[in-house]
Amino acid sequence: MKSGKQTTLRDDATLSGVGVHSGQPVTLTLRPADADTGIVFIRTGTAGQPRREVRADVRAVTATEFATVLGDSHGPLCSTSEHVLAALSALGVDNVIIEIDGSEVPIMDGSSDAFVAAIDKAGIVTLDDQRRYIKVLKPVRVVRGDAVGELLPNDRGMRVEVGIDFDHPLIGHQTCAMDIDAESFRRDLSRARTFGFMKDVAKLWSAGYALGANFDNTLVISEDRVLNPDGMRFADEFVRHKTLDAIGDLALAGAPLLATYRSTRGGHKLNHAVLCALMADPTAWTYVTASQTRRPRAHADAAGMVAPAYGPEVS
Repeated sequence: MKSGKQTTLRDDATLSGVGVHSGQPVTLTLRPADADTGIVFIRTGTAGQPRREVRADVRAVTATEFATVLGDSHGPLCSTSEHVLAALSALGVDNVIIEIDGSEVPIMDGSSDAFVAAIDKAGIVTLDDQRRYIKVLKPVRVVRGDAVGELLPNDRGMRVEVGIDFDHPLIGHQTCAMDIDAESFRRDLSRARTFGFMKDVAKLWSAGYALGANFDNTLVISEDRVLNPDGMRFADEFVRHKTLDAIGDLALAGAPLLATYRSTRGGHKLNHAVLCALMADPTAWTYVTASQTRRPRAHADAAGMVAPAYGPEVS
């Protein structure tokens, strides 16, 4: 479990890049926020339109096919939110305003690494107010075809266990399991990049997706090899990225989870469905503070795994 007090950033942090799907330039700025603000996206730079804002919450999810899209009754506001949310969640930042002047969070290098660096540069400060956690009280399980996801009680903190299956010689069946904290996220997950299959490129482009994807921000896989000249950062970089995505999607609970999340053959759609199932059952969870639950012991382990960050959620 993280500390018992809420946090925010010390200073602003700005990143610029392109949207992986739109291919359009976008600038994102992380700003400090007061206690109990949570994580709020504000869309700026839309000519002739008022600024729109949406809290990063499971109820704000409008689409999960190719990324996690947040919006409101007026439509989508921000796509590909999962990488920045994963960094904020894992590093323990509770309150931040995210100003964005385009339709997508910039993909950067396809991982959370640039967002971690921006948060580190801005600094994290502790506020006076108590942090609330969402404590899972009983198992919540969702089955969608051959994909299975569940949240289980875990007083010690947040643990993620992900398994994937791809009919591809570089992937196959892989798993990853680890307790999530700032140290493990930095070391084992934050640099894992999104990936896609070369055979799907034409189909994605024709559907208006992956227009900004390239070798600088996506691991591209052919029938038998990774096409990126610099290769892979981890032997199991694919599954590590899938785990990173799950952390970002679960950050939409609105408070840190005390839970173990298990996912098999899942993705954004399954992550969202499990979180919705949890929130829909008031007997399955409750709010607690750090003083109301026991402090965890140090524990971590990791294994191999894999999965695509954009593209249809198939295995």
